[in-house]
Amino acid sequence: MSSANSFSDHKRRVMSPEWLFWAPPLLVAAMIAALYVYGPISQPLSYHDFADQRMIGGVPHGADVWSNLGFALVGLWGLIRLFSQRHHPQLRQGWPGYALFLLALIGTAIGSALYHWAPDNIRLIWDRLPIALACAGLLAAVRCETLCSGEGWAAAAALGIVAAASVAWWYITGVCGQDDLRPYLLLQCLPLVLIPLWQRAHRALVADQKAFLWAIGFYFLAKVAELGDSMLFDSLHVVSGHTLKHLFATLAAAVIVWRLGERVKKRSGGSFPLNKEQAFRII
Repeated sequence: MSSANSFSDHKRRVMSPEWLFWAPPLLVAAMIAALYVYGPISQPLSYHDFADQRMIGGVPHGADVWSNLGFALVGLWGLIRLFSQRHHPQLRQGWPGYALFLLALIGTAIGSALYHWAPDNIRLIWDRLPIALACAGLLAAVRCETLCSGEGWAAAAALGIVAAASVAWWYITGVCGQDDLRPYLLLQCLPLVLIPLWQRAHRALVADQKAFLWAIGFYFLAKVAELGDSMLFDSLHVVSGHTLKHLFATLAAAVIVWRLGERVKKRSGGSFPLNKEQAFRII
């Protein structure tokens, strides 16, 4: 790390409570320990039995299939909007992770649609893998940009391998007799816990922090809707909880892409911030 970046990091440490810098590794260690003690978490036997079985447009389980279109649209929107700005001072360090995130959104649309067309464990691999990669991409992006790190591609690659391994672990343990979702579930939880702490500790832009909190809120609603799949469908008769999960998760991704687009807009005077440190605010 350069002397300028070292000074910048020291300055942020002075402005931020010390516990914010210790909290992320301690929380990760605590989560890993808790999952280890708890033991294997298996997929429910009824997991593939979704509430909405209607055929729509000639597609079986149509609502759960078609509702994945939003992921592809958000991913394409992000790539079109941001690719030409990938060297922008407010995007450069996090771009490798964000690129993985955007590509994974498109992969999620394809993989999830394929799975919901005819749900089974083999197809579920291609649903879960891009979701894991999207989580890995966000972790890599925010970690590198909050630390002003130039190792974005290495971080994205390393976390991408971890993401693939988490899905492989679930499938292989299932083949061996007892599937175990713990690594996959941990990877989904980490962005919800670590990203707000990293942003707060390193004094990220207030607008960035708010956008990610909105995204986390929508993702929380997605998980709640997923758990209430049948109950919501029985109550609403129009849409199931799992379809709503897709829609809320799409909103979460859209908030992040929208905020990244706002970052790279020219200011009113037509100038960009000179460097990342100038874009930080004391909160």
